[in-house]
Amino acid sequence: MANVGGEVTSQSGDDAVRRPHAIERPHHATAESTRVGIVLAGGKGTRLLPTTAAVSKHLLPVYDKPMLHYALSTLLLAGLRDLVIVVHPRDRAAVRRLYGDGSRLGISIALVEQARANGIADGFLAAMAERPGRSSVMILGDNFFFGHGLQAQLAEALADEAGGTILTCRVKDPRSYGVLTLDARGNPLRIDEKPARPDSDLAITGLYVLDASAAEKGAVLQPSERGELEVTDLLRAYLAESRLRALPLGRGTFWTDMGTEARLLQAANFVQSIQARQGWRICCPEEIAFRKGFIDAAALRRLARRSPNPYGRYLAEVADGRPVDS
Repeated sequence: MANVGGEVTSQSGDDAVRRPHAIERPHHATAESTRVGIVLAGGKGTRLLPTTAAVSKHLLPVYDKPMLHYALSTLLLAGLRDLVIVVHPRDRAAVRRLYGDGSRLGISIALVEQARANGIADGFLAAMAERPGRSSVMILGDNFFFGHGLQAQLAEALADEAGGTILTCRVKDPRSYGVLTLDARGNPLRIDEKPARPDSDLAITGLYVLDASAAEKGAVLQPSERGELEVTDLLRAYLAESRLRALPLGRGTFWTDMGTEARLLQAANFVQSIQARQGWRICCPEEIAFRKGFIDAAALRRLARRSPNPYGRYLAEVADGRPVDS
């Protein structure tokens, strides 16, 4: 398997036979954080058919960048540099073309296949087979977080190495989400998956901070009625041990999943509006890698030359010293 400029140019032999949880290993391994970052992007995107019959949901454009950039950027903002992206077999080559092995961004990216839609917890276990014994931060590939103070909140979530931490968001209609109910003291009491009559308006977002015991907990999960390993059951295992913490997103933080036509459009409109107003690019992984010190200005300029358009010109401006605040 050759590598040119951080991009893998030929596939390994395991492409000949598709196997569940087949692993593509990057050439460079970096693990400055004790946690591994996991992006779950193995779904087929059936809610977005017929478009997703031809292209991965996670590669659809959200205004000026692919959907996957938004989840990846959240993990980079959290300071994670050792990442695993779980993909559907048909999408592996495309995701590899997009990110290579991650070295262009000063990080390491391994790709793991999830051949069947067996649930979020199944995708998590597939990723942890590549990084056994590690604590993790898992994000769903269609989730988008943005807002002032988000980095500080991510740091708070990662500060506790024991147990599990979830981010919650108050929503007008929680029936489409996993819902967290708190007790009188504000501690997690119960988790309900898409309840018809929710007792709470706290939706559980698609970002999970888990300690090293998560893989062991996940290994004993039983499939739900729909035949999947549910992430809510994994979280309930922490809840049963009184080791689940919930951090509410502030009112100024934007969060959505982009799994339906309406929410995909809403996210794109939000990005366009903010960027047009402020002149900054939202969830730009190249800029985040530079601001975090993962790459230097010369590397950012090389990335800028890969995009001979306004996106590339923006990266060049950042490399040339555009300040963090205007």
